[in-house]
Amino acid sequence: MLAAAALLPGQTRRSVFVITDAEGVAGICRQDQTDPKDPELRRLLTGEVNAAVEGFLAGGVTEVLVWDGHDGSQTLSADTIHPRARLIIGALGPSMTLERKYDAIAFLGQHSRANVRAGIMAHSYSSLGIQNILMNGRSVGEIETRVALAGWYDTPAILLTGDRAAVREIQAIVPDIEVAEVKEGLARYSCISLSADAARSQIREAARRAAGKIGRIRPYKISGPVTIQIEHTTRNSLPISAGLAPGTTVVDDRTIRYEGKDFMEAWVRSGLF
Repeated sequence: MLAAAALLPGQTRRSVFVITDAEGVAGICRQDQTDPKDPELRRLLTGEVNAAVEGFLAGGVTEVLVWDGHDGSQTLSADTIHPRARLIIGALGPSMTLERKYDAIAFLGQHSRANVRAGIMAHSYSSLGIQNILMNGRSVGEIETRVALAGWYDTPAILLTGDRAAVREIQAIVPDIEVAEVKEGLARYSCISLSADAARSQIREAARRAAGKIGRIRPYKISGPVTIQIEHTTRNSLPISAGLAPGTTVVDDRTIRYEGKDFMEAWVRSGLF
């Protein structure tokens, strides 16, 4: 296992797991800009990530692990990531490494769930394959399901950066979370964005404040039983085998419901990770 940075005398280890995406980065408002190999996206996202790392470290965090969570972990590079951070690359499975018991999680460059008006490139896990996701009958996306997953491991969410729609989405479930709203959506592909420097400054300060809330923000937990219902897009009708696995019910040609005695059982059956 990689060795962590050495602690100063009397310093307590505090770790933050950072989940990154692209659609919520300042200056990113068109679909073509989200190509993971796009040099502007890589530069803008890296700048925001490094600003957050600086803020966390200034606030007393000792370990920052950053997962390259956009489109197959192809956007961030170990060559340009903050030297005090560690980069996580690749698919993480249902636990998303949360069994490591981080002190908190954070979201950078986040977008809102599908079907949100003025949510910039809003979608829930797959803009091509999934139309909508319901958890216990409520529309959800990456934000709420991942915050709930963290809550399963008693890990609180302390920071989110992204567009206004994403900020409002997380504040509805974690009111005390620190946020950095780096742009306002006008429509799916139209926005009013901060400059890169202004966004980084805001993110750096929000991360510093968020670090001070570790231990004060409670984990977000979903009590059982839990259902996760996925409505696929028209071209992604369910296969013949749909509904055969335990805890699954076919609702219609494009919609399937997964049931569990608790969040984790429903989450694993859904296969959204």
